[in-house]
Amino acid sequence: MKIGFIGLGNVGGKLAGSILRNGYDLTVRDLDRTAAQPFLDKGAHWADSPRAMAQSCDMVITCLPSPAACSAVMEADDGLLAGLGDGKIWAEMSTTDEAEVKRIAALVSAKGAEPVDCPVSGGCHRAATGNIAIFAGCERSTFEKTLPVLKAMGRRILHTGPVGSASTLKVMTNYLATANLLTLCEALTTMKGAGLDLNTTFEAIKISSGNSFVHETESQVILNGSRDINFTMDLVVKDISLFQDIADRAGVPLEISPLMIEMFKNGVERYGPREWSPNIIKRLEDATGLDIRAPGFPTEMTDDEPEEPGYEVIPTGLQSAAE
Repeated sequence: MKIGFIGLGNVGGKLAGSILRNGYDLTVRDLDRTAAQPFLDKGAHWADSPRAMAQSCDMVITCLPSPAACSAVMEADDGLLAGLGDGKIWAEMSTTDEAEVKRIAALVSAKGAEPVDCPVSGGCHRAATGNIAIFAGCERSTFEKTLPVLKAMGRRILHTGPVGSASTLKVMTNYLATANLLTLCEALTTMKGAGLDLNTTFEAIKISSGNSFVHETESQVILNGSRDINFTMDLVVKDISLFQDIADRAGVPLEISPLMIEMFKNGVERYGPREWSPNIIKRLEDATGLDIRAPGFPTEMTDDEPEEPGYEVIPTGLQSAAE
């Protein structure tokens, strides 16, 4: 199967690297041609346009920073839609709006191609090693066709239902991760203010009921001071706003979500849209004069688990139905 990949940023570049590392014939494209050069040096091909990529590849993947960016790549005169046809597959790996991915998916289906929305979760460091989790929203028959490629990029693959379901779940997980980040910032700052040692505080959280994936990753780069998690504040605002939109459409009156959006919008105003998201703790550092750093923590996260073959995750309670 020939794979095309558009969007070689923080996450996309690592996912494309896994595809190439696992022996697939890969064609790449990015607005910044220099981002593609490492892949070209390793044998990948360059596409002169999204249309040319769609014409030459069996499966094309987009991993872009916003729904608007995806729309531009898909719907331009030389976009992917112009080159898609019967038997081809489009996979959207961006974190995007459910309604938008459904709209584009309908256009893809009208061309005779098969759409999949398959965002990832688990952090850039796991994307680099092929150990990231992938949600896939599509027809079951399409899922079966794409599963070998998804296994090359990720470890745990979950078929979430029809197109749009994966994007909805992904936005939800980012909302939860953001809520956890904000509470960790408050916890670490409060413990420092109360005179507790931050190295001891980190271990207390890690061995307790307060532990989480976000603590084991983002707390470390907070305490190091780099705050480098390869994810920026503007992207957080996008994701948690998408979650709020889902709640609004469902008529669910959220209380915590609006406050989180307000806090991160304030962070963007004070520190800039491209500031690393864990530096939201600077709002508390600035307010208290405290320095929330401690020795012995890494500047960035690396995945210490070896790359393992991917596999499909069957939801709890549905195992018997899948057998």
